[in-house]
Amino acid sequence: MNSGLKNITFSLPVEYIDKLREYSKNKIIPSMNAGIRDALDNYFKLQEKKRVYEIMKEASTDNLLLNDISESMAAFNGIDEDADGGNEDW
Repeated sequence: MNSGLKNITFSLPVEYIDKLREYSKNKIIPSMNAGIRDALDNYFKLQEKKRVYEIMKEASTDNLLLNDISESMAAFNGIDEDADGGNEDW
C-alpha cells in the first residue's frame, strides 16, 4: 500500500454507491476508490478556482494594486511596441 494513502470510513448515499459500482463494473472507472479519488480531486480543484476567483475579485477593488498594474503596463508599453513592430496581432 502506498504510504501516501490512508484508509478511512465514511457514509455516502446509496445512489452514489450504486453508481460507483455500476461504473466500476462497466470499466468506466478503474475502481470505486479511483472514482471517489477523482471526484474529490475535481472538487478540490473547483474549490481552489473559487478561492482564487474571490481573491482576484477582492484585488480588483484595490486601488493601490490597480494603479500599480497601470503604471507597470505603461512602463512596458514601449517595449511591447518594439517587440511586435507596432502590430498588435502578432
